[in-house]
Amino acid sequence: MHTMSNWSGSVRYTPSQIFSPSSEDELVKIVRNCIDLKKKIRIIGSGHSFTRLCETDQVLISLDHYKGIVSVNKEAREITVKAGTKIYEFGDLSHQLGLAQENLGDIDRQSMAGSISTGTHGTGIGFGNISTQVTAIRFVNGKGEVVNCSETDNHDIFKATQISLGSFGIILELTFRLTESYKLEFTSGKENLFDVLGRYDEINKTTRNFEFYWFPHTETVQTKYSNVSEKEAKDNKLGLWFDNVMENHLFNAVSFPTRYIPSLSSSVAKLSAALSGTSSKVNWSHKVYALPRTVLFNEMEYNVPYEAFADVKKEVVRVFKDRKFDVHFPTENRFVKGDDIWLSPAYQRQSAYIAFHVYKGNPHQHYFKVMEDICRSYDGRPHWGKMHTLQAADFQKIYPKWEDFQAVRKTQDPEGIFLSDYLREVLVS
Repeated sequence: MHTMSNWSGSVRYTPSQIFSPSSEDELVKIVRNCIDLKKKIRIIGSGHSFTRLCETDQVLISLDHYKGIVSVNKEAREITVKAGTKIYEFGDLSHQLGLAQENLGDIDRQSMAGSISTGTHGTGIGFGNISTQVTAIRFVNGKGEVVNCSETDNHDIFKATQISLGSFGIILELTFRLTESYKLEFTSGKENLFDVLGRYDEINKTTRNFEFYWFPHTETVQTKYSNVSEKEAKDNKLGLWFDNVMENHLFNAVSFPTRYIPSLSSSVAKLSAALSGTSSKVNWSHKVYALPRTVLFNEMEYNVPYEAFADVKKEVVRVFKDRKFDVHFPTENRFVKGDDIWLSPAYQRQSAYIAFHVYKGNPHQHYFKVMEDICRSYDGRPHWGKMHTLQAADFQKIYPKWEDFQAVRKTQDPEGIFLSDYLREVLVS
C-alpha cells in the first residue's frame, strides 16, 4: 500500500487500492465493481486541496492518465476536455486553437475537474469562479450510470455538479465556454494598505484583474493589476527567473528560521515588504495568471460580501495587531463576480476573498480560527478546498440551495459510494 499526501503535506492517508484509468470504459467499470463490492471511492486530481477531500483508506482513483481534448466547437468557442487534464495543459491546447479561458487563478497545476469541484477562482469583479465557465458536464454517478447535464439538460443536476466536491460521482468530461486568445499587461507595485482599502471599488471598476497582498506587521501591500493589451507578448525568462528567486527561494530561506524562532516573523514580514518592488510583463493570458509556488504553506480562505470587504480587512488588521501573531506570510485579497451555483461561496453575491497563509511547519490553528471567526461574523463562506472548521449544520445555514443539493446528491449516489468520512462531516452529519 502507498501513502499519499496533499501538496502541503498536511493530509496523509493510505488507500487500499489506487487506480489510474485512461478511458471512460475503465472508469465506469471500476465504479461498478466498487458498487458491487460496497467499496468507497475518492478521486484525486493534483492534491492541491488543504482539506481532507481526497483522503480515503479504500479506493482512490487518479485521473492523471485521463487527459486531452475531446471536441472543439470553434464557432461557439467551446472545448470539451477530459477531466484529468491539468489547467496549464488546457491553456496551451486552447491557445493553439486561438482560444483562452476568460479568467484563471494563480496556480495552474490542478486538474480541470478538481478546479471546478472546489470552486477555484481567480480575481476580477467582472468574472466568476472557474466553474462559471463550464457549460456542460459528463460524469459517472454512484449507480454506475453515465450522466450528461448542462444549463438546458438536467439543469438541477448541472447546478449541483458545478461545485460538488466529487460527492456523487466522477467527472469524465467538461465543456468550457472560452474567449478568443488575449494578452494581458501585468504590473505590480508597492502601496499603502489603507489607501487601497479606500479605493478598491474604484480600482476594480477600471482594472480587469486586481488583487493585492498585505504584509502583516506592516501597512504595506503589493498590488497586482492586469488589463488586456495589444503590446507584443514576450517570454521574459530573466524576469521570471528573478521573480522565482525572490518569491520562492529567497522567501523560503528567510521563512525557515521562523519554525524555530517564531518571534522572527515580524522581522521577516517587514523585510519582505521592504524587498517587494515594481515589475511588469506582457504575455498571453494563460502565461500571466499563474505563478510558480515552491514554498510550502497551509491556507484558509474565506469569501465575504464585496461591500463588506474593507470592514472585514480592517478588523483583520486590528486583531492581528492586538494579538501580535507570529505569522509572516502575506494575506491574499481577490474579487469575484457573484453566480448561481448552489454550493459556490459567491452564490448570489459580488464577493471578496481573503486568503490566510502560514509557512509549513509553523502552527496555524489558533490564527486561522481567529480569522475565521472574523470572516464568519460578516456572513463569510469558506473556500471548499482550503482549511476551515465548519460542518454540515453550518453549511446548511449559509447556502440557500443546500437542501436542493442534497436531494440531487441522494438521487445520484443513493448508497454513498462517494461519501468519505470527511465528506460526511461537511455534507451529511
